[in-house]
Amino acid sequence: MGYLDRLESGSATLPHQAVRVPLPDAAAERECYENMRRIAAAGERKIELLADPDVPVTEVYEDELGDMRRSFEHRLGQLAGEDYYEVATEYLDGERDDWVGALAAYYLECYYRLQERYTVDEQIFVLVILRYPECFTVNLSFLEGEVGADAVRYESAKHGGRSLDDENKEQYYADCQYSQKQAADYLREHVGCIVNAFPDPDATAFERRRYGGFVHVTGRNGSTFVEILESVSPDRSRFDEHDAPTRGLVPAGPEFERVREQYFVDAEVVF
Repeated sequence: MGYLDRLESGSATLPHQAVRVPLPDAAAERECYENMRRIAAAGERKIELLADPDVPVTEVYEDELGDMRRSFEHRLGQLAGEDYYEVATEYLDGERDDWVGALAAYYLECYYRLQERYTVDEQIFVLVILRYPECFTVNLSFLEGEVGADAVRYESAKHGGRSLDDENKEQYYADCQYSQKQAADYLREHVGCIVNAFPDPDATAFERRRYGGFVHVTGRNGSTFVEILESVSPDRSRFDEHDAPTRGLVPAGPEFERVREQYFVDAEVVF
């Protein structure tokens, strides 16, 4: 049975779960910060591409997908070595029950679902990363439903306008470029929330970096693409500060439900 077959048969690990990563020392803090900087840098690259009228939206998203693919492959390799696929499938088949297998299965499922993201309408990718005093969590989810009014929306000329005559098609292309510029302006205004949630540990007092978080929502419905990039406040009662955190899967948390209620209308997690 292939990995996608396992997902379709109900072996999914993504729904309603998140990865929890401890931050026990300065090296872990630094690694977390550098990872957030890479996410912010990818966002800045996306802004540049969206703002360029000569770059179609399809190329923007192919570039973003390639960056995500490389990131997941790197993360999986660090976590489980070259045999990460076997590690993940062994976990799904019940042949192992450890945090390495659980996280490999979680990340690999997201990797495969991302491949479908550009061919499946109405499937929305949601990333929620939250910082707590002793750890951080990463929640990767795919939702089906309607994104609320807080999202910025923009049109892709390559996905629509095929039935228009030449005169109207020219206006449609101009409108698409304008909406893409508005999306780039929105993301440029909000991309700072990533580094604000995870500031440089060498330059920021611990008391000022104990809590932080952000959500990134992206998806499309036909020719219309949506983006949300906003700060999220962690629930300070989610974890007991006196318990040493361990690496592994945890429930998605109340913050994810808050995000779903605030930014979506009748959205359900994809299983």
